[in-house]
Amino acid sequence: MTTPRSVALERLAYTLAAPVLAVAPNIYPDSPVNQVVQLAGAAGIGGWFLAAKSDAPGAGRKILRWSPLVLAAAIDVTAGHTGGFGPYWMDGLLAATWAAAGYLVMPFSRHARRRHRPALAAPVPQPTPAEVLEEPVVQDDGADLLTRDARMLWEQAGMPGRTHIVKATRHPGQQHDMTILLRASETGRPITGLTEAAVAAPFAVHSGDVVLAEVAIQPGRQGGPGWLEAHITPDANQRRRKAPTDQERWTDKVGSPKGGAPGSELVHKTRDAVRGVTFYRAKMADATTTPRIDLAKVCRGLGLPEDDSCVFVLIDGIEFLISAFDKPPLSAIFPATRELLTPDAKGMYVCGYTITGQPVKNMVFQHDKNAARHGLILGVSRSGKTQFFAIDMAAMSLAGQVVWLSTVRKDEKTSTLGKYIDRQGSNALWMARSLRAAKALCEIRAEMPWPHDGEAHDYKPGDARCPYRQLNVFADEFMTAAQDGDFGEFIQKDGDDLTVTGLKYGIGFNPAGQSPFAHNGFSTEMKDNLRQNSRPSIFNMGSPGATRKAAEGTMENAYAVPTIPARYAQQEGSAIERAMRGEADPENGVSTGGVAIMVMDNGRAVLMRSLYADFDTDLAELFPDDVNHLTGHEIRELEKRGLWFDWNEPVRPGEFWPEPKGDDEGGDDGSSRRRGGVGGKGGGGRGSKGGSRQEVVSARKALEAIKSLTDA
Repeated sequence: MTTPRSVALERLAYTLAAPVLAVAPNIYPDSPVNQVVQLAGAAGIGGWFLAAKSDAPGAGRKILRWSPLVLAAAIDVTAGHTGGFGPYWMDGLLAATWAAAGYLVMPFSRHARRRHRPALAAPVPQPTPAEVLEEPVVQDDGADLLTRDARMLWEQAGMPGRTHIVKATRHPGQQHDMTILLRASETGRPITGLTEAAVAAPFAVHSGDVVLAEVAIQPGRQGGPGWLEAHITPDANQRRRKAPTDQERWTDKVGSPKGGAPGSELVHKTRDAVRGVTFYRAKMADATTTPRIDLAKVCRGLGLPEDDSCVFVLIDGIEFLISAFDKPPLSAIFPATRELLTPDAKGMYVCGYTITGQPVKNMVFQHDKNAARHGLILGVSRSGKTQFFAIDMAAMSLAGQVVWLSTVRKDEKTSTLGKYIDRQGSNALWMARSLRAAKALCEIRAEMPWPHDGEAHDYKPGDARCPYRQLNVFADEFMTAAQDGDFGEFIQKDGDDLTVTGLKYGIGFNPAGQSPFAHNGFSTEMKDNLRQNSRPSIFNMGSPGATRKAAEGTMENAYAVPTIPARYAQQEGSAIERAMRGEADPENGVSTGGVAIMVMDNGRAVLMRSLYADFDTDLAELFPDDVNHLTGHEIRELEKRGLWFDWNEPVRPGEFWPEPKGDDEGGDDGSSRRRGGVGGKGGGGRGSKGGSRQEVVSARKALEAIKSLTDA
């Protein structure tokens, strides 16, 4: 190892000065050499004092630099006060020790401190790639002032993530916002371990104001894992927090992981001032994900009132639409007209309108299946079922079809509808007779010859050659009728059979009630056939939960079901402030009668308000001038079977149950009439095995069975 010249000269000076320090005070006490040495020592003591008093770093190093002069003066004074060379040649030993310390103990000088020791510590020069990179070339690549300032801050921070700033670009119109382009210091190494906080610290901004993004490969510039782009936007974020745009609000409040629609992005926001509605159209950023929407969270994120009567969501694949109305849109009235109710060539007519003002269509026959259609109408009392009956029957009548309507109890609206349709009755017996006759019509129509070839064919809607009209049997309050003690079993059995066999013979069954479940009369077989061959319409079922459950029970797949509240009530003021003042909540409810969920063919649930048929006026404007009836051939065949008469008559002997054989076998208590038999001419009863077993379907029949067994 080569010794630096400054160190060699320093050691030579110590070697030559040592004999002078030992000899001069003893041989030449008054020599100027002694005075020079002592003055140098005084200067060293002054340097010690200044170094100790200063607060600047490096005080210890300064004291070491002045130590040789102070120690030399001390040795000179000591040698001058001893006799001769002192005991045991002490003067010579002190001078030799001083020279040895200056020769061996390093560093005492500035040169030794800064240059000699690093050379001793480094075994070989370090021409590593990190030090031999084109850093000086990059620093002098003509970078602008912003880039040079950013590089200086970056280097002072220790080159976070072992990266280098290639370029810094200020955002237009911003004072502090900029984008810095980073690359790894070592070629071929990916950037790892670089965080937003590490980027934010050199520029004294919050870590939330930094966004790291990948760099795409562009012509003339590399990209990939070895490059990174950092967006530093403190000014924009401050403005975003105070006055965000629609896109920014959606991204921060709705599309964020904790938002109402995570993973979504806003496509556009539009306002329809005429209809008083604001539309937010959005889609999922990832096309493979399904929208998961929490409508309450979406409302809070967009600053909208959390009100089901004014805010709705419509999902279509990966896209969805949020509609925010100023007033409840479904509280409007849409009058029914003949033009809307007249079916087209495919049997479709307008039955209502959605929240977005789109017409909703129902069918009077299934054009694609070449068959009649069934219907399922659910809802509690005063929910709008009978109103829907009116427009549905009017559309069927305008299409030239025959309509029968049966209810459990007589009321004004059903009696009014009876004036415009073929037949109408209001008790369980009438419903049982109508279903039995419709079931018999299946056999009659199966044998009816068509005029063009004299052969029997299945029903073809819209075919002018068909010798009969489509028949639509409506059964209101079917759930109650199916549980009737006398005729419930016949109603349920014939209803099941009609849903299975009626379509191919042009007969559709349209039950209505307050429950679509098996324990209330809707067997699984019936519900499946109704669901697959109709567009179920579910009105208010008493509560949002019951409505959703009923809708899901009619859907092939449980999609998101809209909510129908008991009343539409817009939120007015603060509920907390009213509670603090002790004020009552405002009574601003609007009835949801006529609002229904229609399950479309693809299983999607649509919220609509059905057309309004005013029963206080003349409904003749909605119905055709002539009432449609069965053909003469069908009526004659029904009369032959004893099924065509005034269905309001009391039960005929042997019509549903076998006649008693004698007074001692049943008496006049009527118990024998209720024993299941083969039925009368029209059948329809449940066959009794052995003729003696009595099938118990109600508490009343159970009591009668007990009486007959105990002879009570």
